[in-house]
Amino acid sequence: MKKYLSSFVAGFGAGVLQVVPFIKSFTCCLIIPIASYVAILLDRKATKNFGIVRTKHAFMIGLMTGIYAALFGTMFDIIITFITKNNDIVEMLPELQRMINNFPFDENVKTQVISLLQIVRDEIIQYGFSFIYTLSIIINNFIINTIFGIIGGLISAQIINSRIK
Repeated sequence: MKKYLSSFVAGFGAGVLQVVPFIKSFTCCLIIPIASYVAILLDRKATKNFGIVRTKHAFMIGLMTGIYAALFGTMFDIIITFITKNNDIVEMLPELQRMINNFPFDENVKTQVISLLQIVRDEIIQYGFSFIYTLSIIINNFIINTIFGIIGGLISAQIINSRIK
């Protein structure tokens, strides 16, 4: 754990920002890569190693930052949804229905997707929890955040190394 403490701190910050209404739109493309950059900087200060950042180390810091951000972001999203019994799916269901109806799919498929979204919405409104929503958020966050965490770590290593040279 001590080895990836900087990733934990930066991932926690990114996870918190992941549930802030306007900022969460920028999570994958800005927040997670910036968190990886911050994690590498924090790691360099903690270890007092100001030399070249190895690609393998940047990869691992980025990966762990993405995992921690996914863990905390998912946890906060589920807790907030449970307490408020409200989230983006509940708010945006009419727009989602219009968008799905414009897809060039079979009417049966459209009906099933809309029905599934309505079930998720009803479960969230009634209980504050939906297994389908929770599973989709977990899978989405862990895949997207780890990919962008790794990308952020690798790009950050190149930026830091170019400043050293």
